[in-house]
Amino acid sequence: MPGKTETEYSRAADPQTLARIAKLELRARLVVEGVISGMHKSPHRGYSVEFAQHRDYTQGDEIRHIDWKVYGRSDRYYIKQYEEETNLKAYLLVDTSNSMNYKSGPLSKLDYAGILASALGSLLLQQRDAVGLSLFNDGIQVFLPPSGLASQMREMLRLLESAQTAPRTNVSGTMHDLAERIKRRGLVMIFSDFFDDPDEIIKGLQHFRHRKHEVIVFHLLDRYELTFPFKESCIFEGMEEEGQLPAEPNALRKTYMEAFNAFVRKLMRGCRDMNMDYVQMPTDMPVDDALARYLHQRMNY
Repeated sequence: MPGKTETEYSRAADPQTLARIAKLELRARLVVEGVISGMHKSPHRGYSVEFAQHRDYTQGDEIRHIDWKVYGRSDRYYIKQYEEETNLKAYLLVDTSNSMNYKSGPLSKLDYAGILASALGSLLLQQRDAVGLSLFNDGIQVFLPPSGLASQMREMLRLLESAQTAPRTNVSGTMHDLAERIKRRGLVMIFSDFFDDPDEIIKGLQHFRHRKHEVIVFHLLDRYELTFPFKESCIFEGMEEEGQLPAEPNALRKTYMEAFNAFVRKLMRGCRDMNMDYVQMPTDMPVDDALARYLHQRMNY
């Protein structure tokens, strides 16, 4: 990520930014109540992972949960109770293809993705969740497993700061690979411009839903991509080895906007059909404002 330093990236996690986001009740509503939807650690007892206590056997209990060692010592039937293990594991998946370098203002889409991922990662770690990071373009380039250690934030910032872009995007194939790699149900947040075949992207996202993950799609777009404001004759250059195209923008605008809006609608519809959150984020909008807009949308479902 040329030109960015770890200090610059860390502004996403500085106290002022976190304070603004906290005021939006991001931690309480976005992460715990809204998005996780019961995936967080809960006080009720179940039959999984960490042992909590014994209780007397009652008619109707499953025999397989009887502690036979205790029965051997006491000649009484006891059921083993476990505390349900639902601590959140969150995965931040950041697209590092060349198209993410595009910018018409101070921040590229890749810069914005790093700031947004850093802010969310910091908040999750503050509430003692485990957070992991993956960087991808034509495949998985980096996979940092989830951790709740204090050192995880610095390692994520280091990886984001040193990210190398590549000419090609393979969003759908990468989604399939990551869905296979992420075994335990968790929260998956994807930061990308999704400039790939939307039908194939949707198939890749379906793989996450098949594995019961909660998924948030952050669609990062430059304002110029959203509005196509070009007026003078110019040369458009593909950022992923598509070559150059001399063009008259006024002649292209209508066709471009129709094709672009159709692409966005298809991606939005696919996410909606799979009960995923689709969040469009223009890169000229401050991160805390963008998150506020998403929270407002989420609360009005």
